[in-house]
Amino acid sequence: MATPSQWVAGARPRTLPSAVVPVAIGTGVAIHLGEPVWWRALVALLVALLLQIGVNYANDYSDGIRGTDDDRVGPMRLVGSRAATPKQVLAAALGCFAAAAVAGLALVVATGAWWLLLVGLAAIAAAWFYTGGGSPYGYRAMGEISVFVFFGLVAVVGTAYVQTESLHWLQFAAAVPAGLLSCSMLVVNNLRDIVTDAPAGKRTLAVVLGAPATRKLYATGLILPFVIALALVVATPWTALTLLALPLAAPPVKTVLGGATGPALIGALQQTGKLQMAYGLLFSVGLAITL
Repeated sequence: MATPSQWVAGARPRTLPSAVVPVAIGTGVAIHLGEPVWWRALVALLVALLLQIGVNYANDYSDGIRGTDDDRVGPMRLVGSRAATPKQVLAAALGCFAAAAVAGLALVVATGAWWLLLVGLAAIAAAWFYTGGGSPYGYRAMGEISVFVFFGLVAVVGTAYVQTESLHWLQFAAAVPAGLLSCSMLVVNNLRDIVTDAPAGKRTLAVVLGAPATRKLYATGLILPFVIALALVVATPWTALTLLALPLAAPPVKTVLGGATGPALIGALQQTGKLQMAYGLLFSVGLAITL
């Protein structure tokens, strides 16, 4: 029986910035447009967190029953370590998805935008089929695309939309940095796991590209958000505040481009999460300031 601390570890707390940051950015856009609705922002955050934790448990379950996690370099996995049974982890994943659906339904009812149901169903399906099902797309080098779409475009635009009930070009522009930073978390994670994923038949983008190209992709994913934030000074000069987070990009980029492998990349993953949170906070504040 897994302990509470093991369940928390299995939820992969270090990945949660990928849920928090896009909601913060979307709310920053809503404030910029003069139409924030705080309770809707909080519900959107709850949905994002539940989906992130759900996909983490689903990934743990699917990789665990396939044996992909039997010889891990990174943090423990519930099924792979035998701390919990596959049935228990599957139940946790489905429970998170169900709770996210209920919370999301509240936003659908509040906005009257019933088409959001399709978006929510697509997000849950993407979370499950990342490593679940007979042909998981996460095993076919498509994980980063899904992360960019759902933890970038959908999360930011959706968060702003449920508050403003309208679409604006700034929502889409602000979503790109969020998606890139979330992708960077996955890229460095998969770079670390190349040595175990490739023999297990898990063809992530890192496995397909190889380590040298993956390292360059990671560095690009960290730098481009700053370029985009500077371009968005046309909307508000305060997005330049993100430059305060730029020094946080140096250590992980140096580690990754320096050829670190295996456990040495765990630190880079942690540093990427810190950068993501700092950038997200500064970007959100920059968007929200309307002086």
